[in-house]
Amino acid sequence: MATDTIKPRQVRPGSGGTSALRRVLLDNGALSALVLLLAAMSLLSGDFLTTDNLLNVGVQAAVTAILAFGVTFVIVSAGIDLSVGSVAALSATVLAWSATSQGLPVWLAVILAVATGLACGLVSGALISFGKLPPFIATLAMLSVGRGLSLVISQGSPIPFPDSVSHLGDTIGGWLPVPVIVMVVMGLLTAGLLARTYVGRAMYAIGGNEEAARLSGIRVNRQKLAIYALSGAFAAVAGIVLASRLSSAQPQAAVGYELDAIAAVVIGGASLSGGVGKASGTLIGALILAVLRNGLNLLEVSAFWQQVVIGVVIALAVLLDTVRRRAGSRPGAPGGAAGGSAGPGGRMTPAQIGKYAVAAVAVVAVVIGAAVWRSDSSGSGGKIKVALSVSTLNNPFFVQLKQGAQAEAKAQGISLTVTDAQNDASQQANQIQNFTSQNVKTIIINPVDSDASGPSVRAANKAGIPVLAADRTVNKANIATLVASDNIAGGKLAAKTLAEQLGGKGRILVLQGTAGTSASRERGQGFAEGLKAYPGIQVVAKQPADFDRTKGLDVTTNLLQAHSGINGIFAENDEMALGAVKALGSKAGKSVKVIGFDGTPDGLTAVQKGTLAATVAQQPKELGKMAVQNAIKIAKGQKVDQTVKVPVKVVAAK
Repeated sequence: MATDTIKPRQVRPGSGGTSALRRVLLDNGALSALVLLLAAMSLLSGDFLTTDNLLNVGVQAAVTAILAFGVTFVIVSAGIDLSVGSVAALSATVLAWSATSQGLPVWLAVILAVATGLACGLVSGALISFGKLPPFIATLAMLSVGRGLSLVISQGSPIPFPDSVSHLGDTIGGWLPVPVIVMVVMGLLTAGLLARTYVGRAMYAIGGNEEAARLSGIRVNRQKLAIYALSGAFAAVAGIVLASRLSSAQPQAAVGYELDAIAAVVIGGASLSGGVGKASGTLIGALILAVLRNGLNLLEVSAFWQQVVIGVVIALAVLLDTVRRRAGSRPGAPGGAAGGSAGPGGRMTPAQIGKYAVAAVAVVAVVIGAAVWRSDSSGSGGKIKVALSVSTLNNPFFVQLKQGAQAEAKAQGISLTVTDAQNDASQQANQIQNFTSQNVKTIIINPVDSDASGPSVRAANKAGIPVLAADRTVNKANIATLVASDNIAGGKLAAKTLAEQLGGKGRILVLQGTAGTSASRERGQGFAEGLKAYPGIQVVAKQPADFDRTKGLDVTTNLLQAHSGINGIFAENDEMALGAVKALGSKAGKSVKVIGFDGTPDGLTAVQKGTLAATVAQQPKELGKMAVQNAIKIAKGQKVDQTVKVPVKVVAAK
C-alpha cells in the first residue's frame, strides 16, 4: 500500500518579513492610515510631534471618541444613531440647570444627566423595537427632541457649569488631561462589553443576521433597548466632558458631532451592515479625525480647504480598509478558501501590495497638498506670528473682518494664521489650544461664545501668550484688549432710527443673535435702553435667529403668523434683517420698516433698494485691521488700550 508523504512547504528567503508586513496591513488598515498621518504631520510641522500637542490631540479626540464608543454598539447591531450630539447637549444642560438653578447636589445632578441620556436612548430603542420605526427616523426624531428640550431648559442661553464638574476639563499633575483618562476608561468599558458580555455577543449576532439571532433564542427587541440605552448613556458622558472643557453647558453644543462619531466608527473598521466593529478601531478612527484637524491648523491650511481635505482623507482611509477586507476575504488569505489568487501560501500578490501603496501615497499626497494650500493664509514667513480664530466664515461680516486682518498682516509683513470655528465653541477651544502649541506671539479671538471661550483663553494666558478679543469679549479670562464696535451705542441708534421711521408708535419684532455672545447681548441692551424714550412702541415678541439669514426668514415668518399689525422689525445683524425682508415680501420697506446692524455689502444694497429701512453700519475690515495692529503692538511689548472702539453710523434709505 502506497503511502503519501506530505512535503513541508518551502519558505522563500525574506518571506517572513513579507508575511509580517502583510499581516500588519491586512489586520490594521485604520492603524496604518493613522501612522501615515502622524508621520506626514511630523515631517510637515515641527510643532506637531511635541508632548503638549499630542496631549492636545488626545483632548480634542476625547468627546468624539466617547460618542463613537456608544455609536459602535449601535452600528455593530446594524443600526444607526443620529441623536447622540443632541443627547450630549441635553444631558450637559440638565446637569448645569439642576445643579445651579434647582440647587441639587452635584453628584445627584451628574446621575440625573446620565439618566437623561439613558432615557433618550431607551425612547429611541422603544420606537425602533416596538414601534417598528427605522433607526434613521427614530433617532432623527430624537435629535430634534433633544435639541429642543436643551433650548427649552436653558432658554437658549449657556448655563455655567458647576466648578466641581468643570475639573473634568482640567489636568492631573499639570500635564495629564482628565478628558483623555475618561476616554480611555470608556474605551476599555466598550471593549469589555463587546467581548465579554452576553449583550456584546448579542450585538454581533443581531448585526450579522437579525432573524437568525431571533431564532437562536436572543430577545432581539430587549437587546435593542439595551443597545440604544448604552448609546444614550455614553452620549451623556461625552456631553459632560465637553461642557466641562467649556465651563458651561451650551444648548447648541455638539451640532454635527453625530456625523463625526459615525465616521470614526466606520474609519475604525466597522461595517454599516452590522456584525463587525471593535472599540480599538473606533478609538483609532477618532484619533485620525483629531490628528487631521490639529495638523491642518498647525500647517495653516485655509479654513475653507480644511473641510475638503478632511473629507477626502476620510474617504481614503475607508477605501484603504475596504481594500484590506477584500484582500483578506480572498481564497488563500487567512480565513479564506485554500488555493486562490492570493499567491503561493496565501501571501499578498504584488497587485494587492500595489493597491495599498497607492492608497497610502494618496493619503500622504492629500496632506502634502494641504500644506501647499496654506498659502491662502496670508503673511507666512513673517518674523511675528499672529493667529486669528473667527467664530464663523459663513457670515459676510466676519469674512470682511478676516479680509481686513489679512490685508494689514500683509502690509506689516507678519505671519497671520486664520481658522474658522464654524460657530462651534468646542472647535474654537481646540483651535486656541493648537495656537498655544505653536507658540504664536499673539492670539486674536472672535468668540463663538463669550463664556465658553474662557477656559481656552486662560490656558493661553498660562502659557504666556497674550489674547485679544475682536467684536465680542471673553468672560472669566484676561484679554489684552477688546477691539469692537460700540454695540450698545449702535443698539441705541437703531432704536432711535426705527422710532423715527414709525413716528414714535408701533408694534415691532426683535430678532436676536446667537445666545451668549456679547454682540447680541450689547446690541439688545442698547436697543432696549433706546426704546425707553419711545413709550408708544411695543415689542410684541423677541426670538433668536442666530445671526443667520435662513433662520431670520423662518423666525420672522412664524412670528408674523402669531402677531398681527406688525409695522417694525429690529434685527441684531444684517443677515437676519435680510431674512426678515424676504419673509415680508412686498411689505418690506413700505408698511413694515426693518432695521439691521453691521452694514454688510448685501445690507447696504438692500438699503439702496429701499427694502431695508436702515442699517447700523460697522466697519468690519477696519475692525480686523485694528485687531492686527494691536496684536503687533502687544507682541513688541508696547502698551495698548483696554478697549478699542470702532465707530458705527446709521445708513438709511433716502
